[in-house]
Amino acid sequence: LLLLCYTEEAAVIVSGLKNTDVFVGESATFTCELSYPGVKNVQWWLDGSPLHNNFVTEISEQDGMIHTLTLNDVACHDSGTVTFRAGSLISSAKLLVKGILPL
Repeated sequence: LLLLCYTEEAAVIVSGLKNTDVFVGESATFTCELSYPGVKNVQWWLDGSPLHNNFVTEISEQDGMIHTLTLNDVACHDSGTVTFRAGSLISSAKLLVKGILPL
């Protein structure tokens, strides 16, 4: 019987956040995939402010490895840097919210 024990230190970011451009009123989704589940202290940030699950901000996790942030009904002031942090692992990307030009 071989028992594998993964530690947080062994986890790495398999797929990091990607820069995203959306229009005002749309949703922006960011996904970060880790190599192992169970990493503690997972937190999302927008321009240095911690994000929490609510009707505008959807934070989800699949299999403990795929972490997803969806910002709904974005506005111009939501443009900035989105950061995902899990333990000592960090991934960041830019969110650009574009206004809709009048016809």
